[in-house]
This record gives sequence, C-alpha cells and structure tokens, in this order.
Amino acid sequence: MDKRKLAIEVLENLGGSSNVKTCQLYATGIIVEVNDLKKVNEGKLQENEEIIEVEIKDRIYLVTGTEAADVYDAFIKEAGINNESEIYNRAKIWQIGLFSLNNTATNFYMFLTGFITYYCVGVAGLLTAVVGIILTGMRIFDGITDPIIGFLIDKTDGKFGKFRPFMVLGNVIMILATFVMLQTTHLVPEGLRYLYFIFIYGIYIVGYTFQTACTKAGQACLTNDPKQRPIFSMFDGVFVTVMFMGLQIIVSNVLIPMTGGFNQQFFNLAWVMTVLCSAVLTLLAIIGIWKKDRTEFFGTGIAQKIKFKEYWDVIKNNRAIQMLVVSASTDKLAMTIGQNAILTTILYGILVGNYALSGQISLITLLPTLFLGLWGMNFSRKTGMKKAIVVASWLGIIVTAGMALFVYVVDMGAVSLSSLNMITIIFILFLIVRGAVNNVSGNIVIPMIADCADYETYRTGRYVPGMMGTLFSFVDKIISSFATTVITLSLAFIGYANTLPQIGDPVTNTIKTFYVVMAFGVPILGLVCNVIAMKFYPLSREKMIEVQTKIREIKEQNI
Repeated sequence: MDKRKLAIEVLENLGGSSNVKTCQLYATGIIVEVNDLKKVNEGKLQENEEIIEVEIKDRIYLVTGTEAADVYDAFIKEAGINNESEIYNRAKIWQIGLFSLNNTATNFYMFLTGFITYYCVGVAGLLTAVVGIILTGMRIFDGITDPIIGFLIDKTDGKFGKFRPFMVLGNVIMILATFVMLQTTHLVPEGLRYLYFIFIYGIYIVGYTFQTACTKAGQACLTNDPKQRPIFSMFDGVFVTVMFMGLQIIVSNVLIPMTGGFNQQFFNLAWVMTVLCSAVLTLLAIIGIWKKDRTEFFGTGIAQKIKFKEYWDVIKNNRAIQMLVVSASTDKLAMTIGQNAILTTILYGILVGNYALSGQISLITLLPTLFLGLWGMNFSRKTGMKKAIVVASWLGIIVTAGMALFVYVVDMGAVSLSSLNMITIIFILFLIVRGAVNNVSGNIVIPMIADCADYETYRTGRYVPGMMGTLFSFVDKIISSFATTVITLSLAFIGYANTLPQIGDPVTNTIKTFYVVMAFGVPILGLVCNVIAMKFYPLSREKMIEVQTKIREIKEQNI
C-alpha cells in the first residue's frame, strides 16, 4: 500500500484540504470531519480498493486496516493538519533530556552498591552465601516498599509539585545511608554486624525508591506524545551507557590500580564520586520537570482522591501493566544476573587475564553502541514501542547465542589491544551489537510505564502514575531480587563458599561454563519472555493515539 498516494486520493475525494476540518485515528482507520459534506465524493471513496469500508454520517469513517496509523500520518501531512497541539501535552526536548538524568543519578548508586558484596565479604568479613541471601531479602523489601511510596506520590499535590519533593528527599537519604553503611559496618561487633547492615541498607532502599519511583511516574506529566516518549529512552540510553562505561573505566584503570583492590580506600573514593555526580544530576532533573510538575498536567487535569484498595483493580484489569511487568521483570532478572560485577571480574580478570581491558574495551565500544542504540530508539518513534521491543528482543536472542558460543569455544586469553587479532575484533563487535539491542529492550520500558498510566486514565479516569510505576517496580524487584542469590549460591556450589572469584585466578572449565551460563544463557531466557509477553500487550501505536484523544476529551469536559 502506497500511503502517500492513498492519502492524496482520499483528500481529493473529500473536497481538498480546505474542506477538511479534523482527522482522528482509531484502531483500523481514520475519522475525518469536513466543512461541507456535499463536496465529498462517496462513490470514488467506495471504489478505492485500498479502503475496506466507507461510512458517512456527521463525519466520514474510513476503514483502512492494520496500517491505519501510517495512513493517518500521510493524510494529516497532505492535508496540512496539526493535531498534536490539540491532543498532546508536549515537552521541550531539553526538558525531556534533563529529566532523564534522574535515572542516571540513581544508577550511580546502583553501580556503587553493585560492589557491595565485595565490601561485605572483603572488608566487613561477612560470609558470601549469607550476604547473597541478605541482599535477596532486601531486594524483596525494596519491592514491598514500592506500592506504599507510589501511593504517597499519588496523594501528593502541593506547592512543590508531586515529584520534586521525593526526588530531593530520596537523594539525601541515599547520601547519608551509604556513608554510614560503608564507614561503620565493619566497625560494629561481629555478632551485630549482619543486623546492622540490614538496618542501614533498608534505609538506603527507601531513599532509592523515593527517587526511582519519580523516574517512572514523572513521565506521565512530562509528555504524552507517543513520538516524544521514546526520546526519553534515547537520552537515558546515552546517559546511562556513558555512565556505566565511564565508571567501569575509572574503576579498572584508576581506582583499582590506586587502591590495590576492593578495599576500604576503594569504597571511600567511590562513595565521594557517586555522591557528587548523583547530586548534580538530580538538580538538573528537577529543573527539567519543574514546569510540568503541576496539577494541570496530571491525568484529567483535576485533583483526585486515590484509595489504596484501588491497587487491586489496577492489578486485576490493566492488561498493559500486567504484560509489561512480565516482560520487564523476567528480562531484568536475566540482565541483572548477566551484568553482575562478579561476572565482569571473571571475564576480564580470569578468562581474558587482563582486568584493565574491561575499561579500555568499554571505551572503544561506547560510541558505536550508542549510535546503534539511538537508531533503535528512533525506530520506536516510527513503529511504536511495542514493536521496537519485540524486534530488539529477537535480535538480542540471536546475538547473545552467538556470543555465548564464541566465548565458550575460543581462547579468551587471546583478547588483546596491543596485538590486535581476529578474536579481539569479533569479541568487540559482539559487545557493540549486543549492547545496542540491550539498550533498546531495556531502556524503552520506562516510557512504556507512562503509557500504562495513561491507559489506566483512559480505562477508569484515574490518574495514578505513582501507583503504576511502583506496582511495576514491586513485581520487577521481587523477581529480580533473586539475581544475587542465584550468583552467590551458584558460586558456592562450584567451590566459592567463603570467597569470590578474584583477578588472576586460573582459568578452569568450571568457571568458564559458569560464566557462559550466567552471562548468556540466563539473558536469552529473559529475552524470550519479552517476546511472549508482548504478544498480549495491548498498547500498539494506534491504540495510544486513541487513548490520548479520549484523555484530551475528558480534560476539555473538566475545564
């Protein structure tokens, strides 16, 4: 179907662009309102083989099939119609970019606590398996606190907005909790050390949830334009990728050589870096959402009273959030296992035999990974986020399977930047492509939560972005909480009960098999779950336009 040709023919038979008043998209066609129905050539429209059905009442209903969204885009372009300003609450690009830094700000702490097992075992003297179980339990506690904090966010609508107070409070709590945790746990009497760590880590989790919940919920008021929401993922993908790669370079090439390993000095320096960077990024994120954090941009535009019992109705009847939770939580569990800091140590510190290469190779793969990831995010703006995540997941399955075979078969000790060889080149190419597809399938989830929140407003009239985001996080964290336990118990099973794999350990078939299964096999399972869940996810590109049109109509009735 030639969409532009069809649009031109339809426009001509509707009496030209001067006769077209409005155009709306629905699931399988378009609805056109004209100034003068007498100028409409119904016979010619009926004869057009690309139009399945024509119905003329007070408006013209044209059924064009599953490609209705593309027909709609072509028609409004030819007719010179700009519906976006009427239907959508749109943000400036710089607002989206700055607010996306809120996720980067909290990811600094995620990176820091990714080494917490090394602190607990190496500095505080706790047992590896016990630490793994504790961190799993704390992750479950993290999930349980999410709905409560989401409820508090939905109930908040004051002078400083709905989200900004929680962003500030969350960051302050994380600063204080991580300082106390890393500076005092090893000083507490051994008999109380486990309980003390659990208590302080629990406080940290509350602060972390305060701020991360705003990342998911805040997008619902920032913009509701289906073409703008993926832009958040584009910014987020760039910022988070640069952050993680940059931090890995700093850790492997600066902090480890400077401190001699994961010791107290390492954690002191890492904490200072984390606090300063996260605080600055939080401030920028607050600036980004400042003008949108107002009642007029919340759902239907009027204040609402939300009851905690309404959570059940959302869980039971909102199919969109159900399927997104299934997709993202299984994928998150798999990716959290696959990207664990212990696995990075095994890959570069043992299999490759040069831990410093982790930072150097990250630097090499950074720009290509970003460019490919941005291309994927832009693809989602054209096709819709549902289709983008399905395509990215299939590509991820293929690339990850190929990389697993490659790492298992070849001698990874041959990887070198000083004497470049084919093994190194292929390894780097795998890292680039896999990183790009993972960025798309992982980062695009956050704006999809905002779509689910709008779907709830469309479905029931309720504006509950905090509830929606934290319900998602609740299940996501409960399931992904088992990542650390899976890693630590698996390590204990292969002989690492009281210690962890260290840089310079000898390469064995056992450690190599362990790495391939955890780094590649488990993530493939997560990507398969993505594909299956998206089969039942209702929010296609066409459906989201219908959702936003109805919300705009409700807002106009409330004014």
